[in-house]
Amino acid sequence: MISNVINMPQGYSFQNMKPEMVKALARNINISPKHAIEICNYIRGKPLARAKAMLNQSVKFEKPIPLKRFTNGPGHKPGMGSGRFMNKACEEILKTLESAEANAKNKALNVADLKVVHIAAHRAGKQQHYGRKRRSIFKSCHVEVVLQEVKGLNDKVKKDKSSKPEQKSKSESKVKE
Repeated sequence: MISNVINMPQGYSFQNMKPEMVKALARNINISPKHAIEICNYIRGKPLARAKAMLNQSVKFEKPIPLKRFTNGPGHKPGMGSGRFMNKACEEILKTLESAEANAKNKALNVADLKVVHIAAHRAGKQQHYGRKRRSIFKSCHVEVVLQEVKGLNDKVKKDKSSKPEQKSKSESKVKE
């Protein structure tokens, strides 16, 4: 099977590449551009491990992707606004993220400190169904991902968890007084 993930620099909308950045591009994926745009908006700016976990949760029907832009039609989910489980689109975008992660390993970057700096989905060319039913068109899109190594990304998360003040129980506070 031929993979749709291409690791070539052509056709990126992101131009300011730095040495600590890696990129990956998936072209002509057979997913809805609307779904891809919503997923990209959902994981942009997140650490790579968290973004992959969020996509895996959606694939396993644990947590839906919230819809912010294309909200006409789907109902509300408990604990959030409108949302959907977009399995096929999440799987394809997850493959693209894993390809960018492999590029980072090849470039000798620390995978634990990667952050999704840029992710975008664009409409691809229109392909038509052939056969008896004409005028029906495939939905397809291109997805581009840029990851950046942010020094101390995991340290910030650990400090945030440890900086919370410990709550003392009522019995401990009475004993000290």
